[in-house]
Amino acid sequence: MENTSAPTHCPYCALQCGMTLTPLPQGGVEVTERPDFPVNRGALCGKGRTAAQVLSPAVRLTAPLVREGGTLVEAGWPEALDRIAERLGAARERYGADALGVFGGGGLTNEKAYALGKFARVVLGTSQIDYNGRFCMSSAAAAGTKAFGLDRGLPFPLEDIPRTGCVILVGSNLAETMPPALRFFTELRENGGTLIVVDPRRTRTADQADLHLAPRPGTDLALALGLLHLVVAEGRTDEEYIRERTTGWAEARAAAMAHWPEYVERITGVPVPQLREAVRMFCAPRAAMVLTARGPEQQSKGTDTVGAWINLCLATGRAGRPLSGYGCLTGQGNGQGGREHGQKADQLPGYRKLDDPEARRHVAGVWGVDPDALPGPGRSAYELLDALGTDVRTLLLMGSNPVVSAPRAAHIEERLRSLDFLAVADVVLSETAELADVVLPVAQWAEETGTTTSLEGRVLLRRRAVAPPPGVRTDLYVLHELAARLGVEKGFPTDPEEVFGELRRASAGGPADYSGITYRRLAEENGVFWPCPADPPTAGTAGTAGTAPTAGTAPTAGTAGTASTAGTASTAPDAGPGAEPVPGPGAHPGSPRLFLERFATPDGRARFVPVVHRAAAEEPDEEYPLVLTTGRVVAQYQSGAQTRRVAELNAAAPGPFVELHPRLAARLGAADGDPVAVVSRRGRAVAPARVTATIRPDTVFMPFHWPGEGRANTLTNPALDPTSGMPEFKSCAVRLEVLGPRARPGDALA
Repeated sequence: MENTSAPTHCPYCALQCGMTLTPLPQGGVEVTERPDFPVNRGALCGKGRTAAQVLSPAVRLTAPLVREGGTLVEAGWPEALDRIAERLGAARERYGADALGVFGGGGLTNEKAYALGKFARVVLGTSQIDYNGRFCMSSAAAAGTKAFGLDRGLPFPLEDIPRTGCVILVGSNLAETMPPALRFFTELRENGGTLIVVDPRRTRTADQADLHLAPRPGTDLALALGLLHLVVAEGRTDEEYIRERTTGWAEARAAAMAHWPEYVERITGVPVPQLREAVRMFCAPRAAMVLTARGPEQQSKGTDTVGAWINLCLATGRAGRPLSGYGCLTGQGNGQGGREHGQKADQLPGYRKLDDPEARRHVAGVWGVDPDALPGPGRSAYELLDALGTDVRTLLLMGSNPVVSAPRAAHIEERLRSLDFLAVADVVLSETAELADVVLPVAQWAEETGTTTSLEGRVLLRRRAVAPPPGVRTDLYVLHELAARLGVEKGFPTDPEEVFGELRRASAGGPADYSGITYRRLAEENGVFWPCPADPPTAGTAGTAGTAPTAGTAPTAGTAGTASTAGTASTAPDAGPGAEPVPGPGAHPGSPRLFLERFATPDGRARFVPVVHRAAAEEPDEEYPLVLTTGRVVAQYQSGAQTRRVAELNAAAPGPFVELHPRLAARLGAADGDPVAVVSRRGRAVAPARVTATIRPDTVFMPFHWPGEGRANTLTNPALDPTSGMPEFKSCAVRLEVLGPRARPGDALA
């Protein structure tokens, strides 16, 4: 075991909070704060503080498993890898390359996501690869690309939030999903700014707001259009900005004007006076932001919904200016980097498009293959999972647990069971791994070095602190060994820095250009914001660097280039803990702030996209009169595969529940703690009632971290956004059935 402390980052959400790991002489690893990292300044939530507990061999996989006679039994690595290679090769020979599926995860490092995409296309020759990040940020990514020509979750660092004038936070309960980020919004209000929270529940985050708007789930699009209507009607548009920096305003304006306030109130349930107050608060200061999360994005119209919020920013001149803009609060640990380097169905490294001939030529050159040999785009995540056992006969899955996390989960579980062959590489024996024919135990975040990219677009270095247990290997080792067994002896190194070097070359010149980033720079500079090309910027061109906006500076246009840096360590405004050193002479400084001079479109202008409200894919009716929405709780993470193995976290959040309003509970005769069945057209879930006045009377809420009878995603609707492929997790029609007296503690636990 290594015996030195390692500065690194949390394995969970996209904040990627800094922490220090120290191996203990008696065994185990101590997690301590790391105040030099500017995002969390040492603060950690309960998940981060307890993250090292999942390193224990007692709660994880430590040997490969193979299925014999219906039972998973331990096996050696050569046997397990041989079995996977044989089955993949046989399926390809019998059915063709597209019968082989690959499913990745937003928690994989950049190196692993890159290698997995390359493995699918070069070794397997399949187009059938996607990842679970499709279920998280894909709608925001699609809308941002349409409007700005580029998708990066936040086009500015989190440190800008306290210095703006107003933030509209749409569909995010970050007080529970990423608690250390809440301080940026607390500081915003302390500085005289205002916070508007849009959420059907009065969450811990909404409690901090100056104004809480509680729309019915699935109506965020109408809400954004109603606000834009009022901006126009009240003469609050920035006509000079619209004229000089955007296109498409006439069409977007006409679409918004069809959504007058009273009409929007009928759709959303948000009173007209609150709509007017939100517009006043947003437009009063000289700078403002809109930030979205899964609430508006996980809808069958998520791309249009995010586009409507972007239109609000553009119409008021609040994009591409200091301390203003639209941003997406990316969720998964490497949700940003995971969608940039090739594990998406339509993508090549550097955020290149798979159907772009020049992109194919460039990446094929790095990989040493014929561009024509690369397969085309494949199915999106849900479509891929839905095709299992029919068109797709085998699946290699890394870092995902769709048995719990996918919509219409019972159906997806059936599709997984119908496969000819399933191989899973994971840290723990997840509910999906339990169905596999071969399970490979792989190393965790603290046991291997690699990079992630945070929600800010800041590329970070996670450092190895301890060795993995005997019998555990890395994902890069798995891909190297499988590639060799399938006839590709070179091109899949196991050293992450070597993989990152190739990723840099593959991304060079692409939208997400990492070519100027090295492990040494990441270590010395506390991360580097992309794009960061190998060549230094040229003054006056896209990608030029300026200084960060100073608190109180009027956000005028044309003051900086497309990218601006935080300045030098000695002169950066508001330099404090974690102020980053400056790269050497001639190096590109990275791009903390985007779009300040031009947007990443051919003409440098942002695009208004005209959108109109449409109903959710499934509206309540007599049989299913309520709306279910889903989300997270502070003590669990995603499918819970890791956090459910930590005693402290389980004590804080031991199982699922159904949140319902007291008026609804009284009508049903349900008391707090009574077992309640939630029934949709796709299935049934049972959990204790949690009666609270913080939710709308027409809405119920369930967290989605648990399998078994309390699995929320048994109920959710797989209706897909036509642009992003995002399923409609946030809105489906349900009914409730009260099952009996109060459940005993632990009855509903998975």
